[in-house]
Amino acid sequence: MRIGVLTGGGDCPGLNPAIRAIVMRAFDYGDELVGLRQGWRGLREKETMPLTLELVEPIIDSGGTILESSRTNPVKDAESTELCLDNARELGLDALIALGGEDTLGGAHKLCARGLKCVGVPKTMDNDLSATDYTFGFDSAVSVAVDAADRLKDTARSHRRVLVLEVMGRHAGWVALHTGVCAGADYILIPEIPLDRDGLIEHIKEIKARGKHWGLVVVSEGVKPPEVGEGEKHAKDEFGHEKLGGIGGFVAAVIEKGSGIDTRYVTLGHVVRGGSPTPFDRWLATRVGIKAVELVHEGKFDHMAALQGNQIVAVPLADAVENLKTVPTALYEEVKTLFSQ
Repeated sequence: MRIGVLTGGGDCPGLNPAIRAIVMRAFDYGDELVGLRQGWRGLREKETMPLTLELVEPIIDSGGTILESSRTNPVKDAESTELCLDNARELGLDALIALGGEDTLGGAHKLCARGLKCVGVPKTMDNDLSATDYTFGFDSAVSVAVDAADRLKDTARSHRRVLVLEVMGRHAGWVALHTGVCAGADYILIPEIPLDRDGLIEHIKEIKARGKHWGLVVVSEGVKPPEVGEGEKHAKDEFGHEKLGGIGGFVAAVIEKGSGIDTRYVTLGHVVRGGSPTPFDRWLATRVGIKAVELVHEGKFDHMAALQGNQIVAVPLADAVENLKTVPTALYEEVKTLFSQ
């Protein structure tokens, strides 16, 4: 078989190990692999590269993606959709494996309905894809964020400051929640829970009153300040997502004004996307990559390889992209005891 492979959306650690596993498993079947560069743009513009054993063998510890990526929407309009379908035929692709999050896999799902034989590999550092327990990239992102948070605590103690750490997380607060708990943060703000300014300020005052003259607050980039109006406009990508960033500065200003404590902020941003993947992400990426090739040969298209328990199973793409996996209120309340003292 001739199989196309692409990586779409934001990059994250684990993509290269997954590509490596796909190529190695496909060679067991005697398949030919065609790399599509820059995500769906590679299919839309027929920009390809060969995927050889010599190329992929050493990349298990490499961050980013050798195929490059973009936030190209293959089904943004009828013209784009037809072009992708025509190009897949011209390239002689018998199947396509798409590695990505909700947008990339949502595109694969819609193209499947038009006859393109697609299999998905779930990737997102936000860990917000449904139907899978974890996505690779998440563990690596949290590891980087926790390391940054630990370093910020040192300088916060030294200067009797509050440090606010802004991490990625548009609609789901998984990175902020795990980072905050593992770093021992004094407060965690996530998109799923409305920002309680008074509660935040009161808590910072309380920890100061009991003799702790510093603090750490972790906030997801997707947290909305109460003052944001519905009509405010921000730049958007091809999938209609606003380009976020800046809530850390807002929260720092709120804390300093309300508590009187010198407060600074750090936006971690894309730092968590780069670097070598953790052993867990290398392991998970490898397993879902292998499974994706097997799904192609089983004819289980419009499915993705998902981690459920300790098994890699096939789940419909529709189940993965229909609804985002967000932090349950009950889980937030469970860990809130850690920053309510």
